[in-house]
Amino acid sequence: MNVTNMENETIHPLRDADIREPLFDWLEDTFGKLRIIEEKQTGRARADIVMVLPDKVCGIEIKSDADTYTRLPGQVKNYDRYYDENYIVAGSTHGLHVAEHVPDYWGIITVERLGEGLDFYMLRQAKPNPQAKMENKVRLLWRAELAHILEACGMPKYARKSRRFIAGKLAAKVPEEILHKLVSEELFERDYTVYRDPDTD
Repeated sequence: MNVTNMENETIHPLRDADIREPLFDWLEDTFGKLRIIEEKQTGRARADIVMVLPDKVCGIEIKSDADTYTRLPGQVKNYDRYYDENYIVAGSTHGLHVAEHVPDYWGIITVERLGEGLDFYMLRQAKPNPQAKMENKVRLLWRAELAHILEACGMPKYARKSRRFIAGKLAAKVPEEILHKLVSEELFERDYTVYRDPDTD
């Protein structure tokens, strides 16, 4: 980083709001077809960004220059329960040390100011999350979305059963490679303006 960029970081530290929109553009350029879901409740934490890809769902945590690592251990634990891969996006103040605070299978994306814009760099590609459980991932879906998958797979409707029960049945009966794609298809089609599922079981 040159002297001018260092001065800019000191005077104008990057905030979460500065990072998000440019990050979305960079993710699309990097990963291709995707859908972004913001502020998704994930267990006891809230994921900053959920990136839906055709065959996987990734959690993305942003640590801007204004953020600390205080809540990160709990966030890592919750992300690891639900997502196939996870990334942390780190502002320049965290760039040198962020790898010490996340598991080695987490991806790391760094961001810093470059002139009038932001420069993103894939410091470390994410690896498959060894803690992920398909049943938890399926529970990210709304009841109506689960019903679509049950129908597509020729399974009973389980109308009086909880989402937890249905997720367990799908995880047990449907091959993982198929279920990954079906979950992504539902999340690609989700419309928050029409319906918001009140069921959180």
